[in-house]
Amino acid sequence: MSSRYLLDRELVAGLEALPVFPEFTAETLPQIRALMQEFAKLQLELPPVDGIAISEERVPGPAGAPPVRVAIYRPAKADGLLPVFFHIHGGGLILGTPELRQAASIEIAKTYRAVVISVDYRLAPETPFPGPIEDCFAAFQWVTANAKALGIDTKRIVIGGESAGGGLTAALAIFARDRGAAPIACQMLVYPMLDDRSCTAYEHPYVGEFVWTRASNDYGWRSYLGRAPGGKDVSPYAAAARLEDFRGLPPAFIATGALDLFLEEDLDYARRLIRAGVPTELHVYPGAFHAFDIIVDSQVAQAFGRDYGNALAKVFARS
Repeated sequence: MSSRYLLDRELVAGLEALPVFPEFTAETLPQIRALMQEFAKLQLELPPVDGIAISEERVPGPAGAPPVRVAIYRPAKADGLLPVFFHIHGGGLILGTPELRQAASIEIAKTYRAVVISVDYRLAPETPFPGPIEDCFAAFQWVTANAKALGIDTKRIVIGGESAGGGLTAALAIFARDRGAAPIACQMLVYPMLDDRSCTAYEHPYVGEFVWTRASNDYGWRSYLGRAPGGKDVSPYAAAARLEDFRGLPPAFIATGALDLFLEEDLDYARRLIRAGVPTELHVYPGAFHAFDIIVDSQVAQAFGRDYGNALAKVFARS
């Protein structure tokens, strides 16, 4: 059943302007990655923003693995310790680089006088679980171990990401809790990819028609897990929704669209966090599909931007 009639009016034109990617297969993945690299290049070609310094580091990776590249965005002139936003990019676990969100990272650094550190984790299927999440945790450990040199306040560490990056963010929060890492002030989960079972378990007639479909999701999870999604014994470090004990996780901000394939799993994750006593802010945007916020001029994207910005500002101030 088509959900097109439920689309927010302002998103319709934007949806039609989005590029149409071929179906994900082993043969088309290199082509799609090349297209995404072109989008990243466009971000790099934007004029520099006054007062924001951009650099990168290659930090120690997991044991036996190569170094992990991180992109760093920071106010060029800042006094005192700054909050840090540790960012994990999206891309279905199979695509993407930090540069795809460079404009957003710069905006956070500028608006909140924060250091933004975005991790370039290895991608599936070349590197399946646990490689990507281990890369993220190694980079997170480097950030906290080098807090003094980076000039960051370890009491104001926020982690966040979109889509697959949101799922990896949720997994990183679990990792950090279970491994006794530095405390996290908040996890910012934007339409997060949390549950490999969403390919089969969540029956909903009006989600997943646009941008990120069930077929795309199946390919992403299959690439990451190295087997068919939805089976037994999947680690919560791979799919955060598999977690049973939510106690002690950091506060969460969760935002998703009402037409997003991840709607049901995101709602369920928020409910379970709340039931475990974890402070959780949840937003669902009517008429919005996956990655709707890239239609920046729409009122629904602007509403999301305000909600996200207010939550981030409160966390940095409260912490």
